[in-house]
Amino acid sequence: MSLIIAYVGKKGCVMASDKRKIGYFGDKENLDKLESELYGGSITDDEAFLSRAKELGISIKLTDDANKIKIIGNTIRGEVSTKGTFETRRRRIYGTTNGYQIIELLGSDTESRKAGKNGLIIFGNEYAKQLAETLIKRKWKASLSLRYMGEIFQEIVKEVASRTPTVGENVDVLTQQPNFNESEAQKHLNVTIDHDIKVLIKFRQDLTEKLVQQALDVNMAEKIINKGEVGRVASIDGNMLYVQLNSKTQAVDGNWKQLAAPGQNVLMFTESDNVKVGDKVIIENEDLCLKKDKSSLKCDIILCSL
Repeated sequence: MSLIIAYVGKKGCVMASDKRKIGYFGDKENLDKLESELYGGSITDDEAFLSRAKELGISIKLTDDANKIKIIGNTIRGEVSTKGTFETRRRRIYGTTNGYQIIELLGSDTESRKAGKNGLIIFGNEYAKQLAETLIKRKWKASLSLRYMGEIFQEIVKEVASRTPTVGENVDVLTQQPNFNESEAQKHLNVTIDHDIKVLIKFRQDLTEKLVQQALDVNMAEKIINKGEVGRVASIDGNMLYVQLNSKTQAVDGNWKQLAAPGQNVLMFTESDNVKVGDKVIIENEDLCLKKDKSSLKCDIILCSL
């Protein structure tokens, strides 16, 4: 769902991209049909795209704020991605003066990596690429400055966007012109790309940990007790009570780490002077209290079912 046009040569690197992202939801068979029509070029604008999607029962979300190209040091990185069931497939181009590399990634694993010293590279679906290639042959000349190349690339992306909803009319253009020869360019690209992939690996690890924590939070939150008996008073020391948890209750901290298992004692506080060993402790209307007179109790733990 993207179009990225890049020039790499002795003048430097200039890259342009649209900012469109498309989200789908619906029946797979109808989705395949919609994509076939979309990529085949029979759907030519956003209105027709949304109308056809509605006919097929497919929910569509169009946004035009994605950042597909980015400056990293003396390099410009462009990326198109496809989300699969389990992993995201990424295709990246890294360009600088006198050199580029194209990387294929599945998740954060590198599947292929190839290098070149100059060229005009286009990323996108086949229909958008064909349109862009036709326009480039008509408008682009190698003798142009990077600034004018960028302006032409911007015009081309906008024109392609007017003929297919797979490309948005909002365009980013970036230019880099470091003083590298061919050897220096590849050395710089190697260092930049290796570091960038490490950043991606770290991001994916952090995201996985975050998702695992979110799943844990949801699971444990469902176990928080808001009604019923949780234990009995085991001993009393002034306003401090040691309450023995029953066989279905555990105590955890804010990170869901278990502090006390069933049958173990936890510390609670009371302002009542009418507490006796053996009194039942309950939660009623989400309030922790003694069962016999509903006198309030306080604690700094979370009581959960097993």
